[in-house]
Amino acid sequence: MSGLLSIFLRLLLLFKLVAPVTFRHRRYDDLVRTLYKVHNECPYITRVYSIGRSVKGRHLYVMEFSDYPGIHEPLEPEVKYVGNMHGNEVLGRELLLQLSEFLCEEFRNGNQRIVQLVESTRIHIMPSMNPDGYEVAAAQSPDISGYLVGRNNANGVDLNRNFPDLNTYIYYNEKHGGPNHHLPLPDNWKSQVEPETRAVIHWIRSFNFVLSANLHGGAVVANYPYDKSLEHRVRGFRRTASTPTPDDKLFQKLAKVYSYAHGWMHQGWNCGDYFPDGITNGASWYSLSKGMQDFNYLHTNCFEITLELSCDKFPRQEELQREWLGNREALIQFLEQVHHGIKGIVLDENNNNLPEAVISVSGINHDVTSGDHGDYFRLLLPGTYIVTATAPGFDPETVSVTVGPGEPKLVNFQLKRSISQVSPTQSFPSAGPGGRVLPKQVKPQAAK
Repeated sequence: MSGLLSIFLRLLLLFKLVAPVTFRHRRYDDLVRTLYKVHNECPYITRVYSIGRSVKGRHLYVMEFSDYPGIHEPLEPEVKYVGNMHGNEVLGRELLLQLSEFLCEEFRNGNQRIVQLVESTRIHIMPSMNPDGYEVAAAQSPDISGYLVGRNNANGVDLNRNFPDLNTYIYYNEKHGGPNHHLPLPDNWKSQVEPETRAVIHWIRSFNFVLSANLHGGAVVANYPYDKSLEHRVRGFRRTASTPTPDDKLFQKLAKVYSYAHGWMHQGWNCGDYFPDGITNGASWYSLSKGMQDFNYLHTNCFEITLELSCDKFPRQEELQREWLGNREALIQFLEQVHHGIKGIVLDENNNNLPEAVISVSGINHDVTSGDHGDYFRLLLPGTYIVTATAPGFDPETVSVTVGPGEPKLVNFQLKRSISQVSPTQSFPSAGPGGRVLPKQVKPQAAK
């Protein structure tokens, strides 16, 4: 009898090991439990942190994956996913929770693709930007068609129409001259936005994000900037016209990476709409002002696209597994796109880091800047480029670099102080306050 019991217990254990993942909708408390469960299972490569609170006081949690959680490693890019910005568009929320569980499990299993991704990338996953709206939407019966119930935050504000409008300024600057990146915010911006929006703005200003996607529902298409049309109304009627960024070809490529890795997005015909290749310029679809996607591009170094992932904004629970299988490869491939283009470190002649140095690419009217550690990341398509680094008080340095389709090219810069900035008696320390001497393995070198 004891032998039969032993066999039964072993079979029960085996069943638990191979039992399929339970796909379900998770309310706020369940979401929090899931995040901390993943962290407890993978404590050395994860960190759970909050960027702030919603109107109702719920935390806006982020799950971080990195081989050094909580630390920015120079030359390691930062990438983010944001889900559930509209509370009633819930598939992205569940996909990001599944992604967190998947990354942890596959890392523990020694999946070399996932190990490489986690060890070379700092990944930030926010399952829900609008937890208050989600709770309202989730309280509905699935048989009730309240299409917009829960979309907005607890103050009734659409968070994807709540960011400072920087498009108006960039369209003016493109025509008349002016900055093409890191456009400043109005002095009163904090009083003009919701708590969730304010928390996200502080978040994306605190990390040097390179790549991002925000996950929505109601269509199936990869949407890229600009979302706001240059001239979106003519004689009182809405006019849709493609409004490309200076990085239009790059954004199209990023959108196609997701679309073609997705189970069916690339087919184009979804939800009664047709989008060639499963992608669209946002303004070509419909003009949207004060959106998060354009804000990322115009105020930070981050290139963000918007992923519309399901016809049904709140799909039934039994549909979640199919949706996960349709999106899993695309979610991983998109993260891997952060490892393209060029990257490097900008130093002065005494090997001090130069933060906020401007990296310009000839022919592309959109610059990026170096971060606090002097490191920069510039996503580019394969090709040959003329790249210039500039910083106030230093002579610019220009190099020619050829970018291939694989790993990013390492292009470091060492700027010399302008003669007009140096007095005859001035000397420079080997490292200034906050400066860091670059390790030998990443000393400045010519572009490869």
